[in-house]
Amino acid sequence: MKIVVHDTASAMADLLKRPPEDRPDALREIYRPLESALSVMGEVDTVQMHRTGNSGFRLDLEDPRHSTALGQMRDAGVWKEVEDRLDAARERLDGAVPGVRSAETVDVVLVLGNPDDHHLVVRSEGYFGLGGFPGGILLVMWPTETSLAKIGHTAAHELHHNVRYANVVWNPATVTVGEQVVAEGLAEAFVRELAGEQAMGPWATTLTGAELDEAYEKIVAAIDVAGMQNLPPYVHGDATAELMGLEPVGLPDFAGYAVGLRIVDAHLAASGLTAAQSVALPAREILTNAGVPTGA
Repeated sequence: MKIVVHDTASAMADLLKRPPEDRPDALREIYRPLESALSVMGEVDTVQMHRTGNSGFRLDLEDPRHSTALGQMRDAGVWKEVEDRLDAARERLDGAVPGVRSAETVDVVLVLGNPDDHHLVVRSEGYFGLGGFPGGILLVMWPTETSLAKIGHTAAHELHHNVRYANVVWNPATVTVGEQVVAEGLAEAFVRELAGEQAMGPWATTLTGAELDEAYEKIVAAIDVAGMQNLPPYVHGDATAELMGLEPVGLPDFAGYAVGLRIVDAHLAASGLTAAQSVALPAREILTNAGVPTGA
C-alpha cells in the first residue's frame, strides 16, 4: 500500500490568489486525486461536496483568515505530520492480519475548513476526516489547538477505515448501525494503540458516565437498523442529524463513536486481539464478542 499525501498547501495558496469565479475549477483539481475512490458512491461533484457536505472553506469570499490559517498549518508542519502518522499506521496494519487487502495507492487530500462552520470548529474541535472509500482519504481542518495536535491521528483513524472497507463490504442499502459504530470504535482504538489515549478524538472521549450508559442502551437497541440514510442520528447524534435534515433520535454529539469504542473495548478484552488485528473482522463477530445481541 502506497500512501500519497498531496501538496494541497501550495494548491490552496494558489487558489486563494485567484478571483472567486476561477476558484471552483482550481478546487476541483485539488480534489481530483480522490475522484476514483469517491466513484463508489456514484457521480460526485467534489465542488458541491466541499460547499455543502464537508465544511470546506468558502470560495466566494476574500477572507484574510484563510491565508493566515494556511500559514499556521504550514508552519506547524501539518502535511509532514499527516504523512508520518500514516506511515506508522500503515506499518502496524501491514503486519497485523496476514493476507489483508488494501488499495494499492491511498491518495490523501487535506483541505482548509470554514472557520464559521459550527459543526467543524466547535462540535469537531477543528478537524475531521473521511476515509471509508478504499484508495482515498479526505481531511478537513481549521487550525485550532486541538486540530493542530491531532490531525495526524485522525489520518490514522481514516486509514483503518480505508483498509477495513477494502475487506468488509459496505452497501449503502444494507449497512447497519452496528457496522458503523463498530468501525468508529475500531478506528479510535487503533489511534490509541498507535499513540496513546491522549491522541483520540473528542468524538470518542467526551461522552462519559450516565450519558454514555443511556446512549449505549439506545444504540444497542437500534443495532440492526439498516440503510445509510438512517445511520447519522445514531452515529453522529441529534445536532448533526438535524444539520443533514434527518430526524433526531435523542442522542448527544457523536454518541456512536463513544458507544462503538465501548463495544470494541469489550471485544478486545474478550478476544485478546488488537484493533489492528480486528480491522477486517465482520461487525457481527465483534458485537458477539462484546455481548451485544444482533438479529439473525
